[in-house]
Amino acid sequence: MSVLLIEAFYGGSHKQLMDLLRGEMEGCVLYSLPAKKWHWRARTAALHFMQAVPPSDSYRVLFTSSVLNLAELIALRPDLGKLKKVLYFHENQLIYPVRKNQDRDFQYGYNQILSCLVADVVVFNSTFNMESFLTSISKFLKLIPDHRPKNLEEIIRPKCRVIHFPIRFPDVSRFLPEHKKAQQKISMESLGHHTKINDQSQSENVAPALSGQVEEPMTQLLPESIDIINSTRESSSEDDGQVISEPSSSNFITDSQRPLHIVWPHRWEHDKDPETFFKIMMKLKDQGLPFRLLVLGETFTDVPEIFSEARISLGSAVLHWGFLPSKDEYFQALCTADVVISTAKHEFFGVAMLEAVHCGCYPLCPKALVYPEIFPAEYLYSTPEQLLKKLLHFCKRPDIVRRHRFQGETAPYSWASLSGEFRSLLTAEPREDL
Repeated sequence: MSVLLIEAFYGGSHKQLMDLLRGEMEGCVLYSLPAKKWHWRARTAALHFMQAVPPSDSYRVLFTSSVLNLAELIALRPDLGKLKKVLYFHENQLIYPVRKNQDRDFQYGYNQILSCLVADVVVFNSTFNMESFLTSISKFLKLIPDHRPKNLEEIIRPKCRVIHFPIRFPDVSRFLPEHKKAQQKISMESLGHHTKINDQSQSENVAPALSGQVEEPMTQLLPESIDIINSTRESSSEDDGQVISEPSSSNFITDSQRPLHIVWPHRWEHDKDPETFFKIMMKLKDQGLPFRLLVLGETFTDVPEIFSEARISLGSAVLHWGFLPSKDEYFQALCTADVVISTAKHEFFGVAMLEAVHCGCYPLCPKALVYPEIFPAEYLYSTPEQLLKKLLHFCKRPDIVRRHRFQGETAPYSWASLSGEFRSLLTAEPREDL
């Protein structure tokens, strides 16, 4: 073994990345803590790993996420300070949205700054993540009453680079309805490989940001959704990798009679702004427009009240409500959807949105955060009113999105495209002091 992987919050995209690196690269050993109580992980994980990680002369590289206070760990374990230390940012705490500025805990952002100072390489999953962090350092440190440090951005920036989060896009062709098959065939060819879906936890693929343990029982797919999935499975069984022809006009007639299917695949937390999303859904219902809704994603101890309110208000429009525990079920649900929506106030990459696009969904995202970096302008909206206007149009003409082929690219965010950069990142030349 030569690569020491440490993850203080082993869930969601954090778990997905660590599992991918450990599975694809030789010589990796992983030490982790469960994805619970994020704030305590950020405060105390270094003390745990000081004791949990045994000394070894075999380590050459230490790779960890920014949840860990790397400076504390290196102070507690000087032997690890000799390694090539790589810090990966899934998110940054300097611009994490809080309802009131006095609610912001200074310690979390301060930990991340300290970690950058001791790291040899600092990697961000997007340019937005990197620039928002670096340009916020000076303002953030003004919270210190006096004797503030200077020029930390200039010290940290030369260490920084962007390597997008690597997604292992699965082959979902057997789940696709007829109108999606042709465009998905093109998409899979652009990825250059086919990956089978397995029955592991969906938490390895959801998420864009931080995920945790499921703490509430979830519903099963409702009958209408099961019918759609079963018909999709039957219609796709004969293709099995063969060239797929264009859908016939009769298929589109059938599709046009089916209401628009909308999916929301995010964590059930305030930073994803479910309040705005559900207000728009309720406006669609109030106007009597036909649509169906799938609400996926993981829940935590404190679920925003809007979820229980919306579940009642939206009634029969809901096809599915809750976390889907297997990847198969998750990707089947995405394949039945027409439109995937984000209303996030906090997003530094967005795995779930790209997975939904891979499954043939039309994305609608805020014209802010990381989204302009990944999605072409036609998929971005500036205000909730603009989002509502687009959805009103799509509800009346669902065939528009079903005929649409995504105008961006997902291949650059695949493991096939990014594996070389990660392999280089986790390689270190032998040093005399190791």
